[in-house]
Amino acid sequence: MEKATKRKVNNKKGKEEKPIVECDDESDAWWWLVHKGITASFLSIALFSLLVRVAVSLHPYSGAGNPPKYGDFEAQRHWMEITLNLPLKEWYRNSTVNDLRYWGLDYPPLTAYQSYVHGLFLRFFSPDSVALFTSRGHESYLGKLLMRWTVLSSDVLVFFPAVFYFVVVYYAGRNPSHRMSGIAWHMAIILLNPCLILIDHGHFQYNCISLGLTVGAIASLLSDKDLVACALYSLALNHKQMSAYFAPAFFSHLLGKCLRRQYPLLQVLKLGLVVLGTFLIVWWPYVHSMEAFLGVLSRLAPFERGIFEDYVANFWCTTSVLVKWKRLFPTQTLKLLSFGATISSCLPSMIQQIWSPSKQGFLYGLLNSAFSFYLFSFQVHEKSILLPLLPASLLATEEPFLFTWMTFYALFSMFPLLHRDKLVLPYLSLSALFILLNHLSSGRRDTKDTSAFRSFVTRVFLLCSVILHVVYLSMHAPARYPFLFEALIMLLCFSQFVFLTLYTNAKQWMLLKHSNLVDKEKKLL
Repeated sequence: MEKATKRKVNNKKGKEEKPIVECDDESDAWWWLVHKGITASFLSIALFSLLVRVAVSLHPYSGAGNPPKYGDFEAQRHWMEITLNLPLKEWYRNSTVNDLRYWGLDYPPLTAYQSYVHGLFLRFFSPDSVALFTSRGHESYLGKLLMRWTVLSSDVLVFFPAVFYFVVVYYAGRNPSHRMSGIAWHMAIILLNPCLILIDHGHFQYNCISLGLTVGAIASLLSDKDLVACALYSLALNHKQMSAYFAPAFFSHLLGKCLRRQYPLLQVLKLGLVVLGTFLIVWWPYVHSMEAFLGVLSRLAPFERGIFEDYVANFWCTTSVLVKWKRLFPTQTLKLLSFGATISSCLPSMIQQIWSPSKQGFLYGLLNSAFSFYLFSFQVHEKSILLPLLPASLLATEEPFLFTWMTFYALFSMFPLLHRDKLVLPYLSLSALFILLNHLSSGRRDTKDTSAFRSFVTRVFLLCSVILHVVYLSMHAPARYPFLFEALIMLLCFSQFVFLTLYTNAKQWMLLKHSNLVDKEKKLL
């Protein structure tokens, strides 16, 4: 293995500084990995993160003891029941043995395959928990324990390795000003993301799989393994269609890179073949019949549910206080409006990456693209905030305030949902843990002193949030406005998300100015 080279750098005063480690090839990333002792740190943090997840999983879940349809826990269990007991071609088809009105499969085929594998695990230890028909609403202690273990194992097998891969790629060969404590802090805040833990291990879902595949795709792209990135991201899309929140960022960045290569059409063709090949493999059981293919596709876009549900902090739900979108416009018109607003809002970020693709710009592009979908797309849920929160956590060492502020309001936006699930205690505990981690700033790069005005504004918003927490927990809303408190939380969180979106879009375009300055300096040299 070729060793990493060192070069000495002189500062403006002519004084010799410490040597900077430069990785000459891919193998040097692993030399750095061992040299820095990152593996031991990651394993320690991962073990603690796993214990936190176990602690949260001891609390209630969505729809616990609430017949007849229960909640997301029952939906995931029912999909295991269906995939185990029915032929593959019947999984998405409405029939006497598969009533789609009772938690019918509404995610892409990779989720169905995952449900089948997890169902085999449940059937081995507790056949009653996945028996056809008779297992509906099954809530035995063993059944619940096995279901929780399926999520924990998914985290360990998919999300944790993907984060490790990202850390290796992101820090290998970088300026050594990133101390070990800073790298450990970055790993901790990604693995201990309170929103993801509360939704997957409290509420009950498998977001760790699609997000883990996405992190793997991001790390592959940052290490210039574009074909691997396309395959992994295609798998993420085939696990949860909400992964499309990142599609504009992947598309624009890869297109920008292809246009700068010797044979751009050939590069685009190679990437396209990988994407099509991955989709073809996942969808193979359903591509032989147009009826079967369209049947699955129709389940992935439930437009009949309306443009929003509950009180999600996005544009359509927030403005519905004044503009009654569902009453004024038919679903077809709302689909066009949401599509146009989503594309328009993420277009500036896409143009920047096509014009001047960069790895740092790609991470900002992921955040801006996901925010555009969260704020303007059709059928957004409170849980969808996990998608823009992912790139924000990957950028945490670059944008500590952005990450902290966004995480706090992402948590707050889900508070009514978690309150309904009786997850207030883990919500408060993980919030306290996040605050503690956030103040362990020794590993983060120094930030400029904040202005008095910004400090005042942030304190005002934090005070409003604390007051709303207390009011929501201790008071009942007026009978005339039963969802008044949810609406206030939604309005407050929406205002912060809009501010953060404007900031991150501006920051992405500022990278273009920085790259132009660097190019000018190179020409002068």
